[in-house]
Amino acid sequence: MKMNARDATGYFKRPDPAKTGVLIYGADAMRVAIKRQDLIAALIGPQGPEEMRLTRIAGSDLRKDPAALIDAIKAVGFFPGPRVAFVDQANDQAAPAILAALEDWQDGDAQIVVTAGQLRATSKIRKAFEAHSNTYAVGIYDEPMGRAEIEDALKNAGLQSIDRDANAALDALSRALDPGDFRQVIEKLGLYCYGSTAPVTVADVEAVAPVSTEAALDDILNIVAEARTSEIGPILRRLQAQGVLPVGLCIGAMRHFRTLHAVCSDPGGPGQGIGKLRPPVFGPRRDRVLRQAQTWGLMRLEQAITVLTDTDLQLRSAAKAPQMAVMERALIRLSMLARR
Repeated sequence: MKMNARDATGYFKRPDPAKTGVLIYGADAMRVAIKRQDLIAALIGPQGPEEMRLTRIAGSDLRKDPAALIDAIKAVGFFPGPRVAFVDQANDQAAPAILAALEDWQDGDAQIVVTAGQLRATSKIRKAFEAHSNTYAVGIYDEPMGRAEIEDALKNAGLQSIDRDANAALDALSRALDPGDFRQVIEKLGLYCYGSTAPVTVADVEAVAPVSTEAALDDILNIVAEARTSEIGPILRRLQAQGVLPVGLCIGAMRHFRTLHAVCSDPGGPGQGIGKLRPPVFGPRRDRVLRQAQTWGLMRLEQAITVLTDTDLQLRSAAKAPQMAVMERALIRLSMLARR
């Protein structure tokens, strides 16, 4: 039977031990692995692997030893409790062995858990799990973690009290990071806030969030927008050393100043404009964007966008001027414009 990803999130926490098996497939191996870990942990518990109630078989091995999966589901363990036969990274070359195991499965046998990459609708393995009355097939797609998954991760990390802005920051972070990386951030946040009874704040989230080139890019754009001209050179050298290209820097600057322009041009004023941004901004960043928009004003923001448009055209032209020097000059011009 087919199961959608939303229903699978709840099922993987409380799976039916009487099922024959579950197929989890998707292009992102990390997302598939996380779901598989949740499912197996719920089926056999944290002590299951130590008690040898988990048998792991590589999908490629089933071609050489087709009987390995049937032997695994029929084996009687030394320790009592539910058992799982896990086939990792299966493909259609392993289909005959998997289909034979599904056909031979009986009550009391180990539950079969199969993971695979992206499978077409015509895949023999996928068709078998979708057509079987006692199995599930779950496709995992490249989508951000849902709110329920985020709350489960926070609960597992011991984080119960989180303020609204911190929740919004975590939602944004879950969309920016792969699920595995995001879970690591949650674990770090749990350690960072260990023993504290105060609600988790945006500052706590920022303290454990990964530092990236995007963060450095935000730094230089804030420096420019706040007319801190003397700081442009050093951070620009750092961005250049990290491999940031002038065109990418220009695109980021254009995005930032268009955001300020959208805030400033709202009929209700910047105070209402900041609340209409999509995606929304929260916490200290919200206050900073609002302050910058109010300082610049609509007319100077339009001049800034004109400067960046001209710079972008120059960077993309056949001109032989050093591109980073062209971009640095544009940023300095913007910074000086902010002082008027």
